[in-house]
Amino acid sequence: MEKILEEYIERDVISYLFEELSEFKKDSIKNCVKLLEDGATIPFIARYRKEATGGLDEVELQKIRDTYNYFKELEERKKVVFSSIKEQGKLTPQLADKIINCKSKKELEDLYLPFKPKKRSRAKIAREKGLLPLSQLMLTLKSGEKSIEDVVKPFVKEDKGVKNIGDALKGAMDIIAEMYSESSDIRKFVRFIYLRDGKVISNVKEEFKDKKTKFMDYYEYSEEVSKIPSHRFLAIKRGEKEKVLKVTIAGPDETVLDVTKKFFISEDNLLFLEYVEKAIEDGYRRLLLPSIKLDVMAELKNRSDDVAISVFEKNLRSLLLQPPEGSVVVLGIDPGYRTGCKVAVVDETGKFLENSTIYPVPPFNKFEESGEMLLKLIEKYDVKAIAIGNGTASSETTKFVKNFVKKGGFNIKVKVVNESGASVYSASKVAREEFPDLDVTVRGAISIARRYQDPLSELVKIDPKSIGVGQYQHDVNQVKLKSKLKEVVEFCVNQVGVDLNTTSVYLLSYISGISEGIAKKIVNYRDEKGKFKNRMELLNVSGLGEKTFEQCAGFLRIKDGDNPLDKTLVHPESYSVVEEILKKYGKSIDEVMGNEEFLSGLKPEEFALDGVGVFSIKDIIDELKKAGRDIRGESESFEFKHNFSSIEDLIEGVILDGIITNVTNFGIFVDIGVHQDGLVHISNLKKEFVRNPAEYFGVGEKVKVKVLSVDRELKRIQLSMKDV
Repeated sequence: MEKILEEYIERDVISYLFEELSEFKKDSIKNCVKLLEDGATIPFIARYRKEATGGLDEVELQKIRDTYNYFKELEERKKVVFSSIKEQGKLTPQLADKIINCKSKKELEDLYLPFKPKKRSRAKIAREKGLLPLSQLMLTLKSGEKSIEDVVKPFVKEDKGVKNIGDALKGAMDIIAEMYSESSDIRKFVRFIYLRDGKVISNVKEEFKDKKTKFMDYYEYSEEVSKIPSHRFLAIKRGEKEKVLKVTIAGPDETVLDVTKKFFISEDNLLFLEYVEKAIEDGYRRLLLPSIKLDVMAELKNRSDDVAISVFEKNLRSLLLQPPEGSVVVLGIDPGYRTGCKVAVVDETGKFLENSTIYPVPPFNKFEESGEMLLKLIEKYDVKAIAIGNGTASSETTKFVKNFVKKGGFNIKVKVVNESGASVYSASKVAREEFPDLDVTVRGAISIARRYQDPLSELVKIDPKSIGVGQYQHDVNQVKLKSKLKEVVEFCVNQVGVDLNTTSVYLLSYISGISEGIAKKIVNYRDEKGKFKNRMELLNVSGLGEKTFEQCAGFLRIKDGDNPLDKTLVHPESYSVVEEILKKYGKSIDEVMGNEEFLSGLKPEEFALDGVGVFSIKDIIDELKKAGRDIRGESESFEFKHNFSSIEDLIEGVILDGIITNVTNFGIFVDIGVHQDGLVHISNLKKEFVRNPAEYFGVGEKVKVKVLSVDRELKRIQLSMKDV
């Protein structure tokens, strides 16, 4: 039987995939799995192996990978379950068939539950007393065959702790209760009913009954399990975690109990019917229901986590792909009242040059001295831009800097930069390694300056959940969140590509196929030998072999190298295609790159080769059109055009400019320059109904909003975008 199981498992993982992922072609699934098994990364497959997958994008490839991994894990678990039950001598052909054909981890565990090693339960103790045969008789004997006393009397044995008929019946009923609660069919049915008809109920704890908290909406609240959205469930769970709310799951228990009795009781005229029914009720309420409620709560949590992580993923992607300002000398300012504004200057490559502190805001208002310091740094380093963090004292600092630049007649761009996560970076291991001798506040100013130059390069150094674009990110499964957000960062970094001659170890380590160790070796090689002249030189880096080169080379750009193609995302394996195009039309690479008119006239199918099909040719032509330009485009300036500097100053009804900082399922958060983001609830986004805000809005977008209400005690600002 083990051999049958082994053969089945080896054969059937792929067939499960075909069944589960019917929206994809079978060849696409098989080829994706093979590439993954051979060590290819999702970014590499999505970009350079479109022929094999039929052009699937990274989201579709991730779905195939995750489903494949799920079924692989399921099959491995089947082997453990199969072996355990067989060792107990309880494996029947029927049970083996159920295990083999099971397609759900939860259903597999339900099948295994009766055979799983347990602690000493009431039923186990009853079995040790020899009462299992009695429980079986109670489930089969019909009325009139014998009397209850005659059936039970032989099981009364004082030496085994069964003193009387009552003890025997009680023990046998405990066994029946456990048998009922461990029936896989019953568990599946009850779980289904609770997921379909159950309700999440929350109530405020007595000590918070008369207190105003952020969980007031859930003091007396209930919603169907099947309908409760992610953000509400996670809010309720947070209220429970903070000991403000009591949360329970309720269901149609009497109906469920009646139906499951019929599942379990084979005959209506059992001799022991009254006792069996009592045992079932005990098994339902004492054993089955607590377990099912935990399952349903876990299912709700898992479902809510997935939605919240998906929201976070979209926001993070928008944030990471915001356009860079480019390689210029930047003066970064981390604003502050009491401790002053920390200032740091970085050169075109982000290298730290000098730092200082100025005090142009209350309580100091040292305008003249602050101006003199800025002038000194601007003239010394030929500063081209000033980046100001959007945190505390940002409005006052920005006002001072703009007046200073205007009065001095400087050709300097001033921009407010989102500083979310800068303080986390400042105290991180990465920051300590970069600037071991600098104060955390200075590191923060450096980070703000670098974010102006290239948000992606700087944000990869920060734990994504600290960037502030999530929905209940501290409440979701942290392992799953970290894994998903790491994938988002990897995708963004690879989609943009990195400059091989300037990029940091931290950014390099997100490139397809490159580990942190290899990234360090690449940077060390660059420091020792000088700039890379071409991509092929990567093969000279110790530990970077052909396979790694295949995975990473296309994503590593060289701006002024030997080969103009090295500044594009055209993979070296496809350079021969470009050479064919040049040869056919008698043109040089310089004549072709960026020549939209010529490239638009090419027919991809004319240049398709074995392994380089139409998908790849189209990508190559698109890259030649871009001529190495950054896909993130040009940045747009933004500034607050009002005099409100805090939530206390806000006036209801006023219309303000703002910038979206977070998109959630229940609305969007907007920075309006008062150090507290306002919420535009989903009902106030548009005149028409909006189901999913992410379909209309993204992080970093500029919007106009009206202030609806201000709760200064809870620091809540309600905004609207209707009629604005």
